[in-house]
Amino acid sequence: MTDSTRGLIVVAEDEPAIADLLSLYLTREGYSVEILADGAEALQTIQSRSPVAAILDVGLPSMAGTEVCSALRSAQNWTPVLFCTARDDEIDRVLGLELGADDYITKPFSPREVVARVKAVLRRTEGRESKADDVLAMSGVVVDTNSRRALVNETELDLTPTEFDLLAYLLRNPGRVYGRDQLLTDVWGYSSAVGSRTVDVHIAQLRSKLEPVEIIRTVRGVGYSADERPS
Repeated sequence: MTDSTRGLIVVAEDEPAIADLLSLYLTREGYSVEILADGAEALQTIQSRSPVAAILDVGLPSMAGTEVCSALRSAQNWTPVLFCTARDDEIDRVLGLELGADDYITKPFSPREVVARVKAVLRRTEGRESKADDVLAMSGVVVDTNSRRALVNETELDLTPTEFDLLAYLLRNPGRVYGRDQLLTDVWGYSSAVGSRTVDVHIAQLRSKLEPVEIIRTVRGVGYSADERPS
């Protein structure tokens, strides 16, 4: 299938019924879809065809979805990745996010929910109209929301789309404390039913990448803020 105006999405899923259902709903939304049932093939396709997003089943043959994501991130490929899995263990979920995934969906799921999640991830990667706050800065951290570049002490950071938008969101209102539920709604684009642990993992990843600069403050029992004097 040729790429539609909304772009190509790679679906790596070895259960044909699920893959076909996802393809049907995504195609209806104007995306083109390439279905693969093998992890190694999915990695090669993502690298060669540069899709707008990839939906990866965790338990793929030859190469697990987590391995595919890890290989992409190691190669500085920041294609948005959404994991699909039959497992709902928090350890699996956190591991997937730590590998650089942008979202995590547990089977059984509604295909409409998957489409909504894909759209939410892609909204975070689409260009935005130029605004006065295109460049945000604090303590050596500079974020250009127009070019989607982030630097710390003049060194460019490799951030996933979600990490970038989370950092930019916090920097827009320095000192303001945001609860996990609000961050899930405003940054991820869905309700807190997904689990606030998602926010905690991404915050930890951001802190690691921003070192040695420390600007993300934790307010116990409340949430997070960007502050030049974090606790």
